[in-house]
Amino acid sequence: MAVNPSIITRDLDKIADQTGNIYESIHIVGQRAKQISSTLKEELNNKLSEFASTVDNLEEVFENKEQIEISKFYERMPKPTSLAMEEFTEGKIHHRYPSQEGAE
Repeated sequence: MAVNPSIITRDLDKIADQTGNIYESIHIVGQRAKQISSTLKEELNNKLSEFASTVDNLEEVFENKEQIEISKFYERMPKPTSLAMEEFTEGKIHHRYPSQEGAE
């Protein structure tokens, strides 16, 4: 049985070290994953909208290989949560607390 390559064991202490709290770290990763997901969805919709036609010709839908390839490309991409966790562990995500913004 093959193991899913997206399943990675993570050191929770290293994740918690960046914020001092595992729950804060996971919240930050979750927020970043939402941003990535939204961006990817917008990109995909923009690319697929180029293929939108006013005529629903069934043959056109099945023959549009370029559209299928674009969809498959996005399906094969790493999940937004994986990308966000990688960014977080590499220190590429900068976070701030709203309560601290006013104090600066």
